[in-house]
Amino acid sequence: TIRPVRRSYYDPSSAPGKGVVWEWENDSGTWTPYDMDVGITIQRAYEKQHPWVDLSAIGFCYVIDFATMGQINRQTQRKRRVRRRLDMVYPLVGTAKTRGTEGPRPPLQGSATPEPGGRCLGGPQPPVEGGGFCWAPRLPRRCLGTGAGMGWLLHLNEEAGAALSLGVKSLGWVGGCERPKEKPFRPHEKGSLQTPTLQRHFFVMGWTVPTVPVKNLTGSSPVNPALAGITGILMSAAGLPVCLTRPPKLVLHPPPVSKSEIQSIPGISHSCRKTTKKQAKKGKTPEEVLKKYLQKVRHPPDEDCTICMERLSAPSGYKGPQPAVKPDLVGKLVKCSHVFHLHCLVAMYNNGNKDGSLQCPTCKAIYGVKTGTQPPGKMEYHIIPHALPGHADCKTIRIIYNIPPGVQGPEHPNPGKSFTARGFPRHCYLPDSEKGRKVLRLLLVAWDRRLIFAIGTSSTTGESDTVIWNEIHHKTEFGSNLTGHGYPDINYLDNVLAELAAQGITEESLAQEKD
Repeated sequence: TIRPVRRSYYDPSSAPGKGVVWEWENDSGTWTPYDMDVGITIQRAYEKQHPWVDLSAIGFCYVIDFATMGQINRQTQRKRRVRRRLDMVYPLVGTAKTRGTEGPRPPLQGSATPEPGGRCLGGPQPPVEGGGFCWAPRLPRRCLGTGAGMGWLLHLNEEAGAALSLGVKSLGWVGGCERPKEKPFRPHEKGSLQTPTLQRHFFVMGWTVPTVPVKNLTGSSPVNPALAGITGILMSAAGLPVCLTRPPKLVLHPPPVSKSEIQSIPGISHSCRKTTKKQAKKGKTPEEVLKKYLQKVRHPPDEDCTICMERLSAPSGYKGPQPAVKPDLVGKLVKCSHVFHLHCLVAMYNNGNKDGSLQCPTCKAIYGVKTGTQPPGKMEYHIIPHALPGHADCKTIRIIYNIPPGVQGPEHPNPGKSFTARGFPRHCYLPDSEKGRKVLRLLLVAWDRRLIFAIGTSSTTGESDTVIWNEIHHKTEFGSNLTGHGYPDINYLDNVLAELAAQGITEESLAQEKD
């Protein structure tokens, strides 16, 4: 049976280009990834800091709410959880120089040449020095090696034939071989190649890296000689010479630093902050709090209330505990002018932190001082005498967060139930520059307002009732950027300032807080 195939090209700035996958929770409690186009649409809205995204424009009657990380069916109002994964890495083929002086080869028939610098999944890549295109087959994760830290990726070259890349723990193995000139594979012809397996491999994969000579590792190596020998035998049986190389290493922490080398940060008092639960303002009812931020609307506009999804001209559709407000009253927020049922706003406030602040569910504008539900812990910060990649002209600010496990309070998802705190203490890094110190000052405000962490479900492990990051990204890799949480990253400081502003923390906030 012959079936058509196609390749898809995704820009490096898109969700698949960054290895981002959006998933929804199905009825059995497992997670299902969205179609690629849907995931790209969701990620684009997420990066623009939209409060929600309506998928009806691409043919789905769902709304994704980023505040609650939920999917809402616009017809039935049924809600499902969604999550954003950052650990789905799409394999790429490295662009090595191709032998000879032959000009660029044409793209495969029926496929478009990707833009320069683009990320190519399962298709020919742009020409490299010396000419040539390469084909990067998208291999499913279950096809990767069965041993921990092992993975196989096959490449073929028009002249060089096949090259095999094997990663074993801290080492990478690469091999290549020549193959004779052959007729192009045609499935309907008999005897095109010797075996159906080879036919399939040569047909699916096209051009890639040239043949690599055999050479040995220099210096000491943790590879067991027996393992190297067995692998060499297996590859030799396939006619593949062997080359051993070292892949980049993950560098999470700086070199050891003595206490005498640690310095306090000029302009910032102390070097440690502790937090305990801040009590909500007492003596004011929800109605009294909202009255400061609202204007009554006598003639509601002909549109939906985005909280209950009922028409503003009709009574509120909220079915929970009934607030002491008439369900048909409508109010407008004074700064952003968005309109809602007063009944819905009071219910939303009662279901939140009840700290005297309000956040518009449409545009996320914050009224009052927003606080979070971060459990008690400690934040340390100081300067260490090492530079971050991309910031060689300055030292480094190291932040150490430490939150112990405990019992959830009334503001948490499951009051009275214990919660875990994985991965603490967590070490984070900022350049000791003017902008880096500004970010630190604002992070201190966020810490005091309990906005750095929250208790919820981990998007990486799926564990519930655990301490998680709360949408203010930190850099946890010191000397590398293999996971995307390290340096160099020229946009990071600007991005984190925008994330802090989305939580209501700006330079104006510094005047409201004491060091």
